[in-house]
Amino acid sequence: MTEHRFTMPIDEAQARSLRVGDHVTLDGTLFGIRDATLIHMFDRGRRTRFDLRGHAVIHTAPNVRKVPAGSNEHPAGYAPVCIGTTTSSRMERFTEPLMRREGVRIVIGKGGMGPATSAAFAAMGGAYLAIIGGTAALETTWIEQIEDVDLDDLNPESLWKFRVRGFGPLLVAMDSHGGSLYTAVEATAQARRAAALARLGVGA
Repeated sequence: MTEHRFTMPIDEAQARSLRVGDHVTLDGTLFGIRDATLIHMFDRGRRTRFDLRGHAVIHTAPNVRKVPAGSNEHPAGYAPVCIGTTTSSRMERFTEPLMRREGVRIVIGKGGMGPATSAAFAAMGGAYLAIIGGTAALETTWIEQIEDVDLDDLNPESLWKFRVRGFGPLLVAMDSHGGSLYTAVEATAQARRAAALARLGVGA
């Protein structure tokens, strides 16, 4: 297990240096996305003015408070209230276009993702960082500011630009080498289930 601290953005080599079980802490920029954001970007042809190349995205629809825009503290006119993480699996089909078209390197979420995401990580160099459910209050303390927002007609599923410091440590749960904690857990669970059924004399 290796500890990594990245100031975003990162390059392909840095993304490929990550292995399942490593810990990662992020500084700098982090982008928030969710279902509607991705549907509009990739199914409805909308483009963002943000440069996502080499960056991390987090699956979130944050609870924010509208404040006067333009101050040093709140340049985008939003203050973070609770920046929680949502389940990633339903956004599986968007990992490949996020990486190929937008250049994203890291996806952050909870619950893991599947084989299409693993294939995208292997092909282009990326990783999935896991957050435990129920830690939104802690995550919010890692966000210094909402710097900007795009596609804000989708609020709260806008495309958020956060400035973060010490965001983590997060667990590398999927890497670019085919490693996946979720695949390993599934295999272990299936083996234990089969063994339990065998002890009970239940046939396949």
